[in-house]
Amino acid sequence: MASVLHSREGGAAANVTLKIETHHRGGATVLRLIGRIRAHHVDELDRLLTRSGKDVALDLEEVTLVDIDAVKFLATCTARGIPLRNCLAYIADWIAKEREHSA
Repeated sequence: MASVLHSREGGAAANVTLKIETHHRGGATVLRLIGRIRAHHVDELDRLLTRSGKDVALDLEEVTLVDIDAVKFLATCTARGIPLRNCLAYIADWIAKEREHSA
């Protein structure tokens, strides 16, 4: 199953989307994120995580860009025990700095 979240911004950025593929393996769910994660995607991502149950992970292999609100959300996910798979180094570093700053 795949969901596509479109940008709410005007101009050329309006064509930028976040695609979310849901994969079920055994009793686990993996949400594979593709594209850019922005602030206006966070609420929908949180709803999807809640619906996916306790054994859920986020695969960030094809995430190309995040904003600060997305980083804060991802930091919250890791604090909740949600694994981030295939996270790019710069995003992982930014998440770690955000978690340190929030502590």
